[in-house]
Amino acid sequence: MDPRLNVDAASSDKNSLPSLSSLPPEIEEGNVEYKLKLVNPSPFRFEHLVTQMKWRLREGQGEAIYEIGVEDNGMLAGLSDEDLDASLKTLNRMAEKLGASTTILRERIVESMGTEQQRRACEVLVRKVPDDQQFIDLRLAVLGNADAGKSTILGVLTQGEKDNGRGRARLNLFRHLHEIQSGRTSSISHEILGFDSKGEVRVINYSDSRTAEEICEQASKLITFIDLAGHQKYLKTTIFGLTGHSPDFAMLVVSANMGVVGTTREHLGLAMALEVPVFVVVSKIDLCPPATVERTVLYLEKLLKGPGCNKVTLRIRNVDDAMTAATHLHSTRVCPIFTVSSVTGQYLDLLKSFLNVLPPLHNSKEQERLTQESPEFQVDEIFNVPHVGNVVGGTLLRGTITEEDTLLVGPSESGYFAPVKIQSIHRNRSACRIIRPSQAGTLAVGDFDKCTLRKGMVMVALEAKPQSCISFEADVYVLFHCTAITIRFQTTVHVGSVCQTAILEHIDKASVQTNEKARVTFKFIKHPEYIREGSRLLFREGKTKGIGQVIKVHPYNNPDR
Repeated sequence: MDPRLNVDAASSDKNSLPSLSSLPPEIEEGNVEYKLKLVNPSPFRFEHLVTQMKWRLREGQGEAIYEIGVEDNGMLAGLSDEDLDASLKTLNRMAEKLGASTTILRERIVESMGTEQQRRACEVLVRKVPDDQQFIDLRLAVLGNADAGKSTILGVLTQGEKDNGRGRARLNLFRHLHEIQSGRTSSISHEILGFDSKGEVRVINYSDSRTAEEICEQASKLITFIDLAGHQKYLKTTIFGLTGHSPDFAMLVVSANMGVVGTTREHLGLAMALEVPVFVVVSKIDLCPPATVERTVLYLEKLLKGPGCNKVTLRIRNVDDAMTAATHLHSTRVCPIFTVSSVTGQYLDLLKSFLNVLPPLHNSKEQERLTQESPEFQVDEIFNVPHVGNVVGGTLLRGTITEEDTLLVGPSESGYFAPVKIQSIHRNRSACRIIRPSQAGTLAVGDFDKCTLRKGMVMVALEAKPQSCISFEADVYVLFHCTAITIRFQTTVHVGSVCQTAILEHIDKASVQTNEKARVTFKFIKHPEYIREGSRLLFREGKTKGIGQVIKVHPYNNPDR
């Protein structure tokens, strides 16, 4: 095991990171391809290699990782300088044929017995934006306690200017006056970071023009940061951001001088409960001595390796560590730990390199399956735009939506779904004609009655014949409760963008306590909602926390119908 990976012996199983002398065996699925060498292939072989690259790019939704000098079983054999140069030239020819670009991520010196010639292995990123989309898009939720430096880090990353130590970098991210006055985020804001297809790590945001439209036009990969509130008072908003905005990854920010305090544990637990891959950024390392930073990181490692998380921690000290962490984050238990400073800019380049290589969460098969399903768009926000009318913002969970489509929106307080026509679509403040699964966007619905629109609604196809529900059954697991939960217990239930108080009408046992499972029936107290069977749920009331999965939905029959 590579000593730089900081992995304990107990974690050296199939989910551990690879050693320096070998990689995991190659698999057919995924966007990673092993090639021992690509020296002067025949025309027939070259066409086969191009077809293979096209498949790997499709698996990675526009990104593929090529390991040159590596055998199919994962052994790093290495190549001579001449063979490696020839292989890289062939790889560039393959990429040019597909209109893709290549970037060398890292090189490794392979020690070989019985020879003095130096042999090298090389890892190359191949990137090509799919023909049916503008850029590769990832959503990343930013979690952490208040005053941990979340908004400041995002301001430095997206604007390219270091902070002055008093929060100047975060001012452009705030949406309300009281946020500027208090310095605390209370609402959900979105910021974008665009990467170019050429060069090692070239951020589009840092050019002379920084408008969102120009960033989207020039970027081949876009990271959308979802900045969430850290204060306990705004926990409802944070949970809504995690459940309703469906992030691909979560970035937990911890202040080096304060450590794991406040809502840090709670935010980590929420991400773990919702099965969102997490990585940690320790901020403000310029404010305290190295011994304090080390103490904070050691405590984080102990927490992440504990029974509740069961993670494999990896301290990011160089670009090689960042590349390893990015390629393994979504497929294993690995949890990278970065240490950065927004004032001095120390180690921020490693974080940018990590984000540049971070692969999409869904593979091509899952994405294709979601695309072929009936559209389902969950409504997160509602706006009224002059000369446009009512606009709804949210995330498309499945299917596709194009301009001029007619959908059903609901349920209303009476449980009905009303037809509405999509007049225009915007993504990242830029007009587009179509949105696809897992993409966020805004839909203009014209003069549709705004009074009937609310957060938590969905927009579905006419032929879907959706049904609302006032009650549903779920298998739940109680994370914490002071005493025992019994019938008539009231709690706030989060299912996707749905957030409403519900009563426990039935439990399959006398009561439920901490760390116990049960099948319960929830009933909303206000109005019906659209709930899909199989959805994950989270419920809370004071210090009470629980998670679960929807098993059965009871259709709502309006007596006034």
